[in-house]
Amino acid sequence: MGNFTKWLGAGLGFTLGGPIGSIIGFAVGSFVDGFSKEDILKEAQSARGRSAGTQSGDFEISLLVLASVVIKADGKVDQRELDYVRTQFVGMYGKDRANNAFRLFKGIIKEQVSSYQVCMQIRQHMPHASRLQLLHFLFGIAKSDEHVTEVEVIEIKKIAGYLNINPHDFESIKAMFFDSSDNAYKILEITKDATNDELKKAYRKMAKKYHPDKLQDLGEEHLKGAQDKFLQIQNAYEKLKKERGMN
Repeated sequence: MGNFTKWLGAGLGFTLGGPIGSIIGFAVGSFVDGFSKEDILKEAQSARGRSAGTQSGDFEISLLVLASVVIKADGKVDQRELDYVRTQFVGMYGKDRANNAFRLFKGIIKEQVSSYQVCMQIRQHMPHASRLQLLHFLFGIAKSDEHVTEVEVIEIKKIAGYLNINPHDFESIKAMFFDSSDNAYKILEITKDATNDELKKAYRKMAKKYHPDKLQDLGEEHLKGAQDKFLQIQNAYEKLKKERGMN
C-alpha cells in the first residue's frame, strides 16, 4: 500500500476533507481492510510543499467522483466509458499513477454520491477555468460509448449548475461533442445573425476564457485537455470565417 498512499496523500489538498474526503475513505476501505482516512491524512501531512489551494490530485479526484455519477446516470456501467476514463488518465498521468487512480475509481463507483454536496465542495475551492475543464471531461465520458443519452445530458447539466457554470458555457462545451449545422455558433456562444464584428469579438472572448494558460497551476498533465478545448474554439471560428468569406 506504500505507493498507493503516497500517490493519494501527496497530491491532495481540499479533497481530503468534506464529502469528497468521506467518499475517498469509504472507497479505499472497500478494497483495503484496516485502511482509513487517517492513513491518507498522515501521508498528506508528511508530504512537502502542499498548499491549501487546488492541487493536481484534487482535480484528479474530482474527475473520478463526478465521472462515477455520469457513468451511472443511465442505470448501467458501460465498459467503453470505463475504458475511456482509464485511457484519459494514462494519457494525463502515466501508467502507474493512472493504475492507482483507477483502483480508487472502482471503489468510488460503488458508492452513493451526492453530486450536489461534491460540487459545492469543488465550487468553493476550484477556479472557474478548472470547473469548465471538469465539464469537458464529463461530456467526453458520456460520448465514449458513441451515444450521449438524454439522461446523461441532464445529469451533466445538473452538475454544471451546481458548479456555477452558466448555461452559455454549458451549451458551448456540449456543442463540442455533437454534430449539427449550428455547432460552431454554439461553441462561440453567438447566434447565426451575429455580425462579423460580433463574431470576432466572441472569438477573442472565448479564446481568452479557454486558453490553456488558465490551467497552468494544475500541472502539465492537464494541459492537453485544455488544448483540445482551445483548438475547438479556433476551429469553430475558422469554419465561420470561411462560410462568411472573411479574411
